[in-house]
Amino acid sequence: MMNSVRVRNIVIGEGKPKIVVPIIARTEIEIEEQIQRILQRKIDILEWRGDWFEGIFDCKRVEDILRKIRNYVGEIPILFTFRTAKEGGEKDISKEVYNEININIAKMELVDLIDVEGFAFENAEWLIKELKQQNLKVIISHHDFKKTLSKSEMIEKLCKMQEMGADLVKMAMLPKSTKDVLELLEATEEMNRLYAKQPVVTMSMTEKGLISRLAGEFFGSSLTFGAVGKISAPGQIDVGELDFILTTIHNQLK
Repeated sequence: MMNSVRVRNIVIGEGKPKIVVPIIARTEIEIEEQIQRILQRKIDILEWRGDWFEGIFDCKRVEDILRKIRNYVGEIPILFTFRTAKEGGEKDISKEVYNEININIAKMELVDLIDVEGFAFENAEWLIKELKQQNLKVIISHHDFKKTLSKSEMIEKLCKMQEMGADLVKMAMLPKSTKDVLELLEATEEMNRLYAKQPVVTMSMTEKGLISRLAGEFFGSSLTFGAVGKISAPGQIDVGELDFILTTIHNQLK
């Protein structure tokens, strides 16, 4: 049976999929401007995409930014993500630097969740264990910007990631057809019904996969990503429209 995960006042894995909105900015000024716009909207979790920030390798600048973000958002959970170039991010870095950045972020005790890529580097289990010692939650993720795996391959990968010790399991696939979107939705449903021990997060990217970002409560995806201005992945829609649709579906499923 899938377990829910509580992060501050948010329970992931119960009710409507929780809405995550990313900060995608290269400078401190841009980050503050985006936060101001985002906080005027209804969101559940704020994601900082650290790979976009020009000063991400400067520990002091990173800590200063995170303190400002925490002061702005209060009790809204903060997710830190460094998306590598291998999985659609902005920077190509080594395993050692990737691990160092994430561990330093965790030790600052300013974020609530960290995204760890399950297959970008070897031994993701070690990093997940190190991060969880800092009393935060970990999302293990995998993104494929070239294709959608078969249903059985997606389920196999989700199960493998689940065994790596994270609190949530996330997968994003690029569809080339409507059938690819259906494959992802079927994999999500089957994973939740038969194998899930943690909340599962799935999405089919681009406009073709939009339905996967909207129907998570029905098929079993616990988080969805919306946009306030810039998008962090193809297919994200405005957070206001997203919340309206999620609420409408939720009310019909009661």
